[in-house]
Amino acid sequence: QVQLVESGGGLVQAGGSLRLSCAASRSIFSLNRMAWYRQAPGKQRELVALMTSGGITNYADSVKGRFTISSDNAKNTVYLQMNSLKPEDTAVYYCNALTSELLPRNYWGQGTQVTVSS
Repeated sequence: QVQLVESGGGLVQAGGSLRLSCAASRSIFSLNRMAWYRQAPGKQRELVALMTSGGITNYADSVKGRFTISSDNAKNTVYLQMNSLKPEDTAVYYCNALTSELLPRNYWGQGTQVTVSS
């Protein structure tokens, strides 16, 4: 099992920055990948950014150049640095972990609210 605890959400003005943190209960090296998703009211949950265990990153087109996913393996923590925030970035952000077993399992954090005011 993997427990994920997010923090760092809040209210920020457009153009501002926030950094989200996701602390995992076990080594993130042991996981296939870590990712951040978000879900805005009335919309489906969407992938924002991911990082594989090999360090490969990928981003949604809507956040490329503004958001950066990174990790501190010693702290078993993944971060999402969000710059140049826009009102359309407003959503609940969820941390996600995919395990590396033969039958991979998905784990989710509880979510953290990010609100960007115009």
